[in-house]
Order: sequence, then structure tokens, then C-alpha cells
Amino acid sequence: MRNGADILVQSLINNGIDTMFAYPGGTVIPIHQALTRYRDKIRVILPRHEQGGGFAAQGYARSTGKIGVCMATSGPGATNLITAIADAKLDSIPMLILTGQVNMHMIGNDAFQEVPMTEICRSITKHHYLVTDVNDITRVVKEAIFVATTGRPGPVLIDIPRSVQVTQCENPQFDPQMHLPGYSGISPKASDEELAAVVDAIAKAHKPVILAGGGIITAGASKSLLTIAEKTGIPVTTTMTALSAFPRSHKLSLGMLGMHGTAYSNLAVHDSDLFLVFGARFSDRVTGNVAAFAKHATIVHIDIDPSEIGKIKTPNITILSDIGYALEKLAKKVKKPTADLSPWIQKIDTWKKELPLKFPENSPYIMPQQAIQMLRELTRDKDPIICTGVGQHQMWTAQFFGFEKPRSWISSSGLGTMGFGLPSAMGAKIANPDRLVVNIDGDGSFQMNIQEMGTCHCENIPVKVMLLNNQHLGMVMQWEDRFHDSNRGHTYLGPIDHPEWYGKGVGAGPEQRYPDFVEIAKGYQWDALSISKPEELGPALQAMIKSKKPFLHKKS
Repeated sequence: MRNGADILVQSLINNGIDTMFAYPGGTVIPIHQALTRYRDKIRVILPRHEQGGGFAAQGYARSTGKIGVCMATSGPGATNLITAIADAKLDSIPMLILTGQVNMHMIGNDAFQEVPMTEICRSITKHHYLVTDVNDITRVVKEAIFVATTGRPGPVLIDIPRSVQVTQCENPQFDPQMHLPGYSGISPKASDEELAAVVDAIAKAHKPVILAGGGIITAGASKSLLTIAEKTGIPVTTTMTALSAFPRSHKLSLGMLGMHGTAYSNLAVHDSDLFLVFGARFSDRVTGNVAAFAKHATIVHIDIDPSEIGKIKTPNITILSDIGYALEKLAKKVKKPTADLSPWIQKIDTWKKELPLKFPENSPYIMPQQAIQMLRELTRDKDPIICTGVGQHQMWTAQFFGFEKPRSWISSSGLGTMGFGLPSAMGAKIANPDRLVVNIDGDGSFQMNIQEMGTCHCENIPVKVMLLNNQHLGMVMQWEDRFHDSNRGHTYLGPIDHPEWYGKGVGAGPEQRYPDFVEIAKGYQWDALSISKPEELGPALQAMIKSKKPFLHKKS
């Protein structure tokens, strides 16, 4: 005889789960008690906020390709996970979310800490379960992990009433048959005839461009993508989720496409006559005006998800396929276009020279782009994982770090969630203990999950934080400057007793009146330092990299 909580934990272990991020509460006490009996098989990290645990599970998943697991109690604990769940759904991240629920006989009676979690999460999960029978636990866990990790990955929720957790079960079946009507988990595969049409389109192209999306990372298709680019000579641009899918230093790299991308990638797509879209979904931040986007090009769209085909932009050639399979086959079939591409490449190279990403290089202040570039130079031989929050610092990192290897870039793209950086770095470091993990963050985003500094100290997770502190919500402030005559609509993060500081074009207040992040970090037992002069940047970054402890490096 075993109770539901023990069966759940054993099922997780049987399905390969060895790490989870979990915050206790009344309706998950039985599960946490069961977890204490399996300490040698599954590591449980206690975040300081459920959202932090959800983002840490994402950092674990994004950096490895394995499923990330998090758990919270019912009610407010469960709802604190919602943002992390929606974030995983939009970026197609495999995640298993476990939530406690009130006892079965109390469901629907507005019991203490009761929320209908499966209903709340219906549109932001790939699938979801409310377990009502202890005998279903092993099957549900097996199915949930299978659904989350096959096809287009995504988050799957299991909501488990406390009464089910404590119910006894005799001889539980730990290798049950799955029951998933309508879902096989078998990915579609491109046919030779379909790929032949792509090969033919490439052969006829004069101005082709490849757009690599996040599906390239998910499918582990970066090598095939590189082969296709080099065999054909076609330049490659990426979405934000796919920044690390193609080496930024490669001569055919155009960097990131879209609103915050390079000018030359956008110009190349606009002028292209063949636009090859691999594992991307035509995000609004990529397309802008959909009607004008790639309007001169024959569009080829290869994707695993049929709902994305034609949803935003109607392609000329569509292939429903696992992108890894399609690109592996395509890499063997493609040849250089019949036309000479050198005039096209020369035109792009001219744009690169005339319209480079740049910033003031002789400033008496530390420019954030300068700090990011220097971090890149100092960590080039260390294979770092870079995580970010959301805002200007995120886009500067996307533009200036120059990612070379898959899964070295972790950022909230589709949902754009502030507070993502530190906990995702925490999860990535747990999954990759021998790699340097750095969270590049802004002061607004960092403060949204600053409590996870406590987790890093207590769990001995030596992540590094490079904090670009400008005392504003920088991205929103940038929009205010562009479209609202620099009128500050509550984007200044300093003291509110000086209204003149957040009037038009006026900077921040005195540094000493702003939160001291170095002292906060030291309070969490981190190493920390603050710098403000360019000559201090190199030594400070070296100290951060060499530290064996969690380290916060603040640039003002």
C-alpha cells in the first residue's frame, strides 16, 4: 500500500525527473513529505517565490532541452505560477507544473485557498489534468511528460487534490498504458517531394534569406542549418528565441530580425525574392506591417505546428514537419543557386558597413553596450550561458553579445516577462553546474524577483549578475522619448518626492537616495561591487567571473 503522494514522486523519478523547484503549502504537504523520503533520487530546490520557481524550471529546460518541473500549493501559490506557465507556452518550453488542490469534497465550495487552476490555465497550457482518482496518478504523470516534450513542446499542468495525495493504493501500476485520443506525439515529417520544391526554389533564387526560429533550438537543428547556409551561400537572420541557433561571427549571419534587430537584416528580408522560414511563427515583433513584410519574396514556411501555417502570413510553399528532420534531409539535397549570389551578398555587406549596430564609444560613462561587449570578450573561452530580464538590457544583449552556440541564450521572448533573468539563471546553473551563468539585468526587471538571491545563497548556486542600473524602466522610457515628448509616466524608479525629476527629459535623482543593490546583495551573503567609470569595468568583470560565490556587479 502506498499513498498518492508517494506514487506521484515515484512516478516522477521513473520518468527521469531528478530536479524540481517547489514551494510548500497546505495542499502539497503530503507531496513534500514524500519528497523527503527520496532525497537521494530527486533534488528539490526551494525558491523564495513560486514565480521564481517557475522561471527557474524554465532556465533548467531552456539550457538543456529537458523538461523543467515546478510545484506550488493551491490558491495563491498556484496562481503565482501563471505568468511562468504563459511564458513557457509562448516560447514552446517543455514544463511540468504540479499544483495542490483542496480536498475533493470541497471543490466548488470556495474553500480556503481554492482556485479552479485547470480552468484558469486552459488557454496557456498545452494540456492540463485534474486528478480525481489515485489510480490515475502514474498514467497522468507519464502522459503529461510525454505531451510536454513531444511535438511542439509546451507546459502541462497537473492539479492534485490533497485527498487524492493521501489516499492509499494497493500495488500501483508504474508502467501504465497512456490514453491520449487525438494525440500521437509523432511529429510530421517532410516528404521528398515537398523538400524538392524547396530545393527548386533555392536553385532559382537571386536574393534569398533564411529566417531561423526557436524551433531550430528545440529540434537541435543548428548543424543542419549551418550546412544549408554554407552549401547554398544564403544569409541567415534569426528570431530572438533563435539567437544562438547560428554563429553570430559567421560571415552569413545577419543577426536578429525585427523591431529590435539589425537594420541590414530587415532590409535584406524586405528586398529578398526567396524567404525561407524555418521553425518560426511570424511574430509581430518580427513582421511589423504584415502586408509589407517580405512582400517581394516567395515564402517557404516549414513548421511542426499546423496552427502556425498561414496564421499571420500566407506562404507560397508550406511543409508541416519536424524542423530537425526537414533540415537534415534538406542539407543533403541543397546546392548553390543557379544565379550568382555575389551581388546580393555584396549589397548586404554594404548595408552592414553603412548601418552597423553602434553606440558612443568615447563616453565618460560606462555604456551598457560596452559592458556587454567586454563581458563577451572576457568569457569567450568559457562557454557561458547568458540569461536576461526584459527591457533595454535584453535587447542590447541580443544585439551586442554575439552568441555562437545553441542554448547559450536564455530570455523571455514571446511574453516579455520582467523578473525572468535571475531565477532563469538559477535554473540554468543548477542544470549546468560547470558552466559560467550570467544574468544581464536592468534594475527594474531585477527587483521583480530579487528574493531569489536568497535561494542562490542557501542552495549554493553561484550565478553572476551584471546589473545595468539606470533608475528607470528603460524600454518604456525609450518609447516615451520617441512617441510622448519624453513625458515620464511613472517610469522613474527613484524617490517620488521630487516631481521635477520625472518631468520632460529630466534624469534621475541622487544616487544615494536610490536602493543600494550592493548592500542588498551583501545582505544575501553575495559578493558585490559597484562601478561607474569605464576604466573600472574590466577589473570588475574579472572579479565577478573569478568569484566562487553568487556575485552582483552593478554598473551605474
